[in-house]
Amino acid sequence: MSEKKIVYVGMSADLVHPGHMNIIRHASELGELVVGLLTDEAIASYKRIPFMSFEQRRIVIENIKGVSRVIPQSTLDYVPNLEALKPDYVVHGDDWVEGVQKKTRQRVIEALAGWGGKLVEVPYTKGISSTQLQGAAKEIGTTPEIRLKSLSRMLQVKPLLRFIEVHNGLTGLIVENVSVNTEKGVREFDGMWGSSLTDSTAKGKPDIEAVDVSSRISTLNEVLEVTTKPIIYDADTGGQPEHFVFTVKTLERLGISAAIIEDKTGLKKNSLFGTDVEQTQDSIENFCHKIRVGRAARATRDFMIIARIESLILKKGMDDALTRARAYLEAGADGIMIHSKEKTPDEVFAFCKEYNKLPERKPLVVVPSTYNQVREDAFMEHGINVVIYGNQLLRSAYPAMVKTAKMILEHQRSHEASEMMLPIKEILELIPGGK
Repeated sequence: MSEKKIVYVGMSADLVHPGHMNIIRHASELGELVVGLLTDEAIASYKRIPFMSFEQRRIVIENIKGVSRVIPQSTLDYVPNLEALKPDYVVHGDDWVEGVQKKTRQRVIEALAGWGGKLVEVPYTKGISSTQLQGAAKEIGTTPEIRLKSLSRMLQVKPLLRFIEVHNGLTGLIVENVSVNTEKGVREFDGMWGSSLTDSTAKGKPDIEAVDVSSRISTLNEVLEVTTKPIIYDADTGGQPEHFVFTVKTLERLGISAAIIEDKTGLKKNSLFGTDVEQTQDSIENFCHKIRVGRAARATRDFMIIARIESLILKKGMDDALTRARAYLEAGADGIMIHSKEKTPDEVFAFCKEYNKLPERKPLVVVPSTYNQVREDAFMEHGINVVIYGNQLLRSAYPAMVKTAKMILEHQRSHEASEMMLPIKEILELIPGGK
């Protein structure tokens, strides 16, 4: 009796649908079916992290009739697994002949030729699309628990996360939905930054904690209602430790993933003023106490408290910044944000070099408002885990609105500004359910 043929199918299987079942059925008819299940890291390299974890997806696929065994596929490239297994067949839908997976397909064909294997392509199941199913899932929304955990999941599987500020529901929709297609897959924002600066500015108030936490939470609720991505909350100084306890409890209950608190005291002044205004840095002892109090207030380990170090802003030097980083991590901070107002990233990268040597190192966050010429690849090279674009949406919206207002005043009508504005029809269709 001839030995049973080995058949390989690679899949994400985050949302299993009839198209997947059709491929599995065809593949199992050819021999012993081995499913190469893409890891969370592999999926996150070209699109959003999967709804289900690798272990959850493994359980689903292992229990489908016809599947012999499941192995991890740790990259989008099939070749490492194929060279280890040397399967007789690889089965895939014919939807990868063109598009972003075209090169992957060619590498599979070339690898199979090395031992006489064959690629079998199953006709695409019409009317079924993982993208459409994911879109439907987004329309349904998410739960606070799922959203809360999503940041920590992302940090485990993606080398760099990109967040951008939101200050109302509309900006939340922008962050939720805007994406660009690249050779490496879809590029989008991983989540939202609940900015104190832009929230207060949008309300016409100075960035001095003049907008209280209740009002800030109201803004967050506007965003939470229409989005699914994780939110990092700009908690300024966190206030008094006794007050920070309730902020943590409220944010965690809402499903916010993290709060960043800065090590300053007194009336908050925006860090980009630097030493041009009077700003006082908290003592290490006091700030560590605030971190511990916040951690103790959490109901779960999923909510993260990230310590923002102002030493470089206040010209205290690198040694002070690193001393504080060590102390804050020891106090239980779940990450460090290093801030700078310099026009170049030199001092931030110098901090990164030393910070990455710490044995207790945790995720590192930057907000490159002033050194905005740096590309994300450079941040990854220096071990930075999260980049926050802290105020760009509001800063771009305000000049456009001022220009439109001036044009109406100058021309005594709005016709001249029409090309700058979103058509009314698109406004009505912009928000789901608006028709």
